[in-house]
Amino acid sequence: QVQVEESGGGLVQAGGSLSLACEASGSALRIVAVGWYRQAPAKQRELVAVVTSGGSIDYAESVKGRFTISRDYAGTPVYLQMNSLKPDDTAVYLCNVRGYTGTIMFDSWGQGTQVTVSS
Repeated sequence: QVQVEESGGGLVQAGGSLSLACEASGSALRIVAVGWYRQAPAKQRELVAVVTSGGSIDYAESVKGRFTISRDYAGTPVYLQMNSLKPDDTAVYLCNVRGYTGTIMFDSWGQGTQVTVSS
């Protein structure tokens, strides 16, 4: 099994910044992709940003120019730097990690970290 843990959530005023981190732990990890998702009340879970082991990056249109995803050489920790935050960024932010433990594929989620942006 692979454990995924997010950190860095909190309360911030509109226009402020927050940085999230995602860490995966397990044996013989080979990470293929790490994605940040968010879940707001009464809304579908949506992709915020994703980075792959090959270095490709994609962002949701709503966060382009404001959020930046980055990772270390091993794949995790993965960070999400959030700037110019808006109240509609308020959500539980979840980290998804995909890859291999040895030859076994995995797709694991963290428990989420709450981000609240006040107006």
